[in-house]
Amino acid sequence: MSADLGHRHENPYAGQGSVLLDIGGEIGALVVTMPSSMLGDEIEVVTDHEAPGHHRPHVAVVPRPLGAGDVPSLVFPALVEGSYALVPKGTDDVHLMVDVRGGEVTSAAWPA
Repeated sequence: MSADLGHRHENPYAGQGSVLLDIGGEIGALVVTMPSSMLGDEIEVVTDHEAPGHHRPHVAVVPRPLGAGDVPSLVFPALVEGSYALVPKGTDDVHLMVDVRGGEVTSAAWPA
């Protein structure tokens, strides 16, 4: 990514190429279209059976190539089939609920 978004990412190359999805059986993937104002923000997935103190998987919102331009999005490449809440990292403020099915890619849009 050539623009400095003022954030340190665990993966500085995120958003520069294809995403490898590891789906099949009970494992699905989630792709969420995000507002451009959220570029660089990190989003966590939360399950209803999460244990206290459990590490929540999180990914950053990055511009991903789509057609003639870039689309701000986030991708969780391997999630066990089930229902998930999406929250800004470090909060419990649910912004989106999604159901992920094994062997499929679920698409959603972050509410404006």
